[in-house]
Amino acid sequence: MSVLPLVFTSGWASGVNAYAVVLLLGLFGVTGIGDDVPGTLQRPEVLIVAGVLFLCEAVADKIPYLDSLWDSVHTVVRPLAGAWVGALLAGQSGSLSDVAAGLLGGSTALASHAVKAGTRMAVNASPEPFSNIVLSVAEDLGAGGVLAFAVFHPVAAAVVAGVLLAGGLLALVFLFSRIRRFLRRRARRREARRPAARPR
Repeated sequence: MSVLPLVFTSGWASGVNAYAVVLLLGLFGVTGIGDDVPGTLQRPEVLIVAGVLFLCEAVADKIPYLDSLWDSVHTVVRPLAGAWVGALLAGQSGSLSDVAAGLLGGSTALASHAVKAGTRMAVNASPEPFSNIVLSVAEDLGAGGVLAFAVFHPVAAAVVAGVLLAGGLLALVFLFSRIRRFLRRRARRREARRPAARPR
């Protein structure tokens, strides 16, 4: 079977939590749960770095405003991770070119990252911090669960990931006003932090 569904699903999950994708796939390969996991993802140094960064994200992702800053930095990291994992999976199976897999994984990761970052901006427009924690846990469990499902049932998992991605993009349309409110509030904060201009 083509590796295309797994590339798509791993790309979607990378846009949510790239370090969890690398860590989970690597652990699946090391333990023998996933037979087709590339050896690069199973290397001890890759697993250690992914594990440490996953823990960092687990903390940063639950703190209001810090999560949006973290998302801004990862606008580049997550799509690159999705492209890298996709290319590795394609190279392992030989059923899809590395370039095509990289483009699919990277573009899917970028789309799901946009959903994640936009949703966080909408949530940060409200003052209470609990929704950040609930949303972060749901994102991590969802991405990890769908990715684990993809190892055994790649086509079904790709359908689930596609539905979640489409639903997330649609939700952004309805959350646009809250996202705009967050951006305005952040702009006011930056303006307030600037020192007052000295009179000449």
